Amino acid sequence: MTTKKIWFVTGASKGLGLTLVQQLLAAGYAVAATSRNLAELTQAVSAAPDQFLPLHMDLSNEASVQQAIQATISALGGLDVVVNNAGYGQLGGLEELTDQEARQNFEVNVFGLLNVLRHATPHLRQQGSGRVFNISSVGGYSGNFPGWGIYCGTKFAVAGLTESYAAEMKEFGVHATVVYPGYFRTDFLTSGSLGTPKNPIAAYQAVRDSQAAHEQQINGNQPGDPVKAAGVLIQVSEAENPPVHLFLGEDANQMAAQKIATVQHDVQQWQAVTSATNFAVEA
Repeated sequence: MTTKKIWFVTGASKGLGLTLVQQLLAAGYAVAATSRNLAELTQAVSAAPDQFLPLHMDLSNEASVQQAIQATISALGGLDVVVNNAGYGQLGGLEELTDQEARQNFEVNVFGLLNVLRHATPHLRQQGSGRVFNISSVGGYSGNFPGWGIYCGTKFAVAGLTESYAAEMKEFGVHATVVYPGYFRTDFLTSGSLGTPKNPIAAYQAVRDSQAAHEQQINGNQPGDPVKAAGVLIQVSEAENPPVHLFLGEDANQMAAQKIATVQHDVQQWQAVTSATNFAVEA
């Protein structure tokens, strides 16, 4: 139908994933889109079967991920761009959250993403081309958010593994980009997409304030337009030399600059002390 790239997008039944799929289809790309809720996905998107392949996929089940990748290549004729978008937010102080709550967030946001990479990479490597977008968060670059430590931990992990993956895949002609969105007006902060602590501790006022602000004030008032975010991803996918790091939104760029300035200050303040740690050189 088209010579345009074939996309594989996870977490596509809502939020940025859904918007991206809709924009891709409107632009004539072929898209495989995955969701835990296939009915929700097929209700939200309709397109010709040679252009759109909706798939049920369980990120935590490696066999399910492998089947989805194989189905994409078989039905659409290939795979060119992978977008690891699926994930969810987890609120709660580090002391508050149970081991299960913490591990589940990593299971979806990190290990689910790795399942996709593990099964998409052989195809991209063998064909000698491809683009991978791993959706992190500005909270994957700056962790200065009370109550978001576990979530930030998952997104820092996504950033770190993407950097290494980009270095590993360079020789094969595959580009990888870690995407750090700021606040975009999606349903990310709604109850269906945001985990809250089962055992909150009253002493953590800063965490409660952060939770209230995100649920009651920020939700629905985010400055970012997801349609424009999707447009940036499509534009970057066609760039000859895409960036390894992509900050999405004016707020994300500002927070990145603040983090860089803070790190530079700390480095400079302690550089004389910390640099004097080598073995002494004998004359």
